[in-house]
Amino acid sequence: PVLVFYSLIHNTVSPQVLATISGATLLAIACFLLIGATVLRLSGLPLRVYLPSLSFPNTGNLGLPLSLYAFGETGLGYAIAMFAIVAVSNHTIGQTITAGRGHWREVLSNPVIPAVVLGILVGYFDVALPVWLDNTLELLSGLTIPLMLLMLGTSLARIPVTALSRSSLLALLRIGMGVVVGLVIAGLFGFTGAERGAFVLQCAMPVAVYNYVYAQMYHSQADEIASLVVVSTVISVITIPLLLLYLMD
Repeated sequence: PVLVFYSLIHNTVSPQVLATISGATLLAIACFLLIGATVLRLSGLPLRVYLPSLSFPNTGNLGLPLSLYAFGETGLGYAIAMFAIVAVSNHTIGQTITAGRGHWREVLSNPVIPAVVLGILVGYFDVALPVWLDNTLELLSGLTIPLMLLMLGTSLARIPVTALSRSSLLALLRIGMGVVVGLVIAGLFGFTGAERGAFVLQCAMPVAVYNYVYAQMYHSQADEIASLVVVSTVISVITIPLLLLYLMD
């Protein structure tokens, strides 16, 4: 939440570009939901179990560090905007799909959502924070990205893996449709440079760990989702360098 808030109030990307990125991200999520639902229905797999994992990539723990290291501070600004949209969508739409009904108290208590709202308001109205508070937020946000990588590694180390063959196919679907949808939408919106790179990279991220957390909370075959998280992340070790090689060419 601190990284999201601080990045939104200090983002050098224009509000118009951020709005465009946000719209493109919403369109990408809609495409992921549509493609995922179609494939799952054709294959006879339950939407409640698998659809959130196919639709909401790991744009936080993995996507933000990679966007920063590959495309610099500018790329991180675009990636933060995407992360905010995906996080809010995952904590609302994704959680509702997994639970089978809305749990709005849990949704509103998630700290990422107020961080997004406050960050947009403070940035839009150009509110000047006290120097001590701004410096504190800068320090905490700077620690967030390495901590995200540590948390991702810790989470993956504790997650069991089952149903390897099905998880591998669904993981390839998650990453593959992310690449295709990302490239198509980036072309439609005319994204170039770091904007295009960060957008496509975020779309092609593996399954977010939060999907496993929600599967556990709502007893939605958590072991299956655990396998999907781990397998898709392992596969991304191969796909991400190849994608970066293409995007940075």
